[in-house]
Amino acid sequence: MDAFPTLRTTRLILRRFQASDADTVQRLAGGKEVAAGTFLPHPYEAETAAKWIAQQESFAAGSALTFAIVLAETHQLIGSIGMEITTTHEHARLSYWLGTAYWNQGYCTEAVQAILDYGFTHLSLHRIYAPHFHNNPASGRVLRKVGMTYEGRMREHYIRFGQFVDVEIYGMLRQEFMRRRTDAR
Repeated sequence: MDAFPTLRTTRLILRRFQASDADTVQRLAGGKEVAAGTFLPHPYEAETAAKWIAQQESFAAGSALTFAIVLAETHQLIGSIGMEITTTHEHARLSYWLGTAYWNQGYCTEAVQAILDYGFTHLSLHRIYAPHFHNNPASGRVLRKVGMTYEGRMREHYIRFGQFVDVEIYGMLRQEFMRRRTDAR
């Protein structure tokens, strides 16, 4: 792979995480509301954030790509988005989170759209899919807005905070993405 990319949208910059982001990551990801809809640990300790940022080197191996979501106007870090890439099968699993102060403002939809574009046009992936916990319907709305197809539910697939949770799966194929892009023009 080439150097780590920086992606730009109308309101966002998606960039590589930096060690100096650790305090903000800990504060944003530390909210129980954020953790409840993700696999983030809770409580989220400061040293956990620093270690996690230091581990974001799998990009060089071509197996993962994790971006800091930053507001373009203020350069304020608001969340994270990334893909776990399986090159053998030309697919990736998409995941993301935002700090609660940034929910319901369209930022997640904008970031997901940028990642789909990068994954399909630059990485030539065939498929990108995204799971979300059933109790996080906002995530499902984001995935539908960008044109991903609902593929089903895995019942009681994970345990989160001592409870079994269902997982909803959405997916998109490169041909579907390209068709949507052409139709939007």
